[in-house]
Amino acid sequence: MKKLLAMTAVAALTLSASVSAQEGKAVYDKACQVCHSMGVAGAPKAHDAEAWAPRLAQGMDTLVSTIKTGKGAMPPGGMCTDCTDEDYKNAIDYMSK
Repeated sequence: MKKLLAMTAVAALTLSASVSAQEGKAVYDKACQVCHSMGVAGAPKAHDAEAWAPRLAQGMDTLVSTIKTGKGAMPPGGMCTDCTDEDYKNAIDYMSK
């Protein structure tokens, strides 16, 4: 029984170590760039720090919440069907600099 528990623990640690947040650029490239590269429907353009400043002032949790619920032309979750909150934060960080 102890051996089975030890093997289960190792498997769980291995699995959790392989599950990590997506890089901001990767999320942007697959899900955000369509709108944020050109500012479609008022979306702040990627790498336009001035456009992102008032949004960032609201706090990262507020921005993530907005993505998850959608805003204007952006559907809930944006265009990312497999993003976690950490993935969204990484994408925001990438786009806002």
